[in-house]
Amino acid sequence: MAQNWTPTSWRQKPVSQVPDFPDAAALAATEAQLATYPPLVFAGEARNLKKALANVSEGRGFLLQGGDCAESFAEHGADTIRDFFRAFLQMAVVLTFGAQQPVVKVGRIAGQFAKPRSSNIERQGETELASYRGDIINGIDFTPESRIPNPERQIMAYRQSAATLNLLRAFAMGGYANLDNVHQWMLGFVKDSPQAERYRKLADRISETMDFMKAIGITPETNPSLRETDFFTSHEALLLGYEQALTRVDSTSGDWYATSGHMIWIGDRTRQPDHAHVEYCRGIKNPIGLKCGPSMTADGLIELIDILNPANEAGRLTLICRFGHDKVAEHLPRLIRAVQREGKKVVWSCDPMHGNTITLNSYKTRPFERILSEVESFFQIHRAEGTHPGGIHIEMTGNDVTECTGGARALSGADLGDRYHTHCDPRLNADQALELAFLLAERMKGGRDEKRMLVNGWA
Repeated sequence: MAQNWTPTSWRQKPVSQVPDFPDAAALAATEAQLATYPPLVFAGEARNLKKALANVSEGRGFLLQGGDCAESFAEHGADTIRDFFRAFLQMAVVLTFGAQQPVVKVGRIAGQFAKPRSSNIERQGETELASYRGDIINGIDFTPESRIPNPERQIMAYRQSAATLNLLRAFAMGGYANLDNVHQWMLGFVKDSPQAERYRKLADRISETMDFMKAIGITPETNPSLRETDFFTSHEALLLGYEQALTRVDSTSGDWYATSGHMIWIGDRTRQPDHAHVEYCRGIKNPIGLKCGPSMTADGLIELIDILNPANEAGRLTLICRFGHDKVAEHLPRLIRAVQREGKKVVWSCDPMHGNTITLNSYKTRPFERILSEVESFFQIHRAEGTHPGGIHIEMTGNDVTECTGGARALSGADLGDRYHTHCDPRLNADQALELAFLLAERMKGGRDEKRMLVNGWA
């Protein structure tokens, strides 16, 4: 157990990106109510994720982490969750087939409600209001009443997360992820896209392999790894009162776990080593992510690694690098060399979204070519340094949105207004996400045969 740590010790530290709730008594009552609720995830599941990430850190797997920029109450529904899961499964099977390695599947879902903001104030014309900080805190409507932080929203976020997790578990373990269904995961609007034929060919190869395996007695009924998959959840641990309320002691190990999600991460704006977010995360046993932006120094990174993973445990810490396509070559090599020099065990993951946001026709967007450029540089640098490019972290949706420009359909600035639905930052649609997966797979091809991927790599 971390020394001098309790689930409340973060309250003695400076804290940033957490709003001032006007009614302290109502906030305390909400947090006390949440503390009586059942956990959303379980310690054993978090340990399973840590084991899978330990393999990634040692070069024996790849982390696919993705989902909404910020989940919303208004868009919650079974179809939305199903379409996200279908798009995610498509990406995962493409990467698994291309990398010939297990792909660890972690969604930004069932808890990704709070968002850090660069400014406390949002302006529209002459009007200034408090910034929207995610549905768990306040509303997106540009009215004074909507922007007041409301602790009751935490109860709504908990209930939505529980419902989302229930459906995701059913999809992952109830047969929807069966590799016999590989053709059925194609979303309707993707069927006519440039990626559709590539995916159909890959699905045909998988189906042929499945038919061969059935002929020799290996079926989804006899081998659960062909019909089920492990799927984990993650979010940024921004609203620490909510996290504290869902922090529980594991009866098996006696350790503290955040039960709000399997993996939580610390953002680039809240990673100060002597502040509250690092203090909270150092004491829980979940896998932890750490966003690393251009301002991260090599010494600062080593200091944070020592705080968050003092035992140097494989799978505990994922470094999520978010530099921008034009800055990754300047910043990533020095961080890799510092980590290698100190012998630290980490998963290196690339976030090609947050450093590549621009404004076009009054819309925040992310050009696909910049996203791809940062990913390619990430892979090239790791190969030059002799380290494992272990994962990718993207904001994406299963919906047919027009929020990021480019891709095979060549979405332009003029297209952004067609279906721009995000509550915060622009997301890849399912077509663009699948295209990115194919481009990644081409760079990850290994020497394992198809049968081994199917038997060992999917679960």
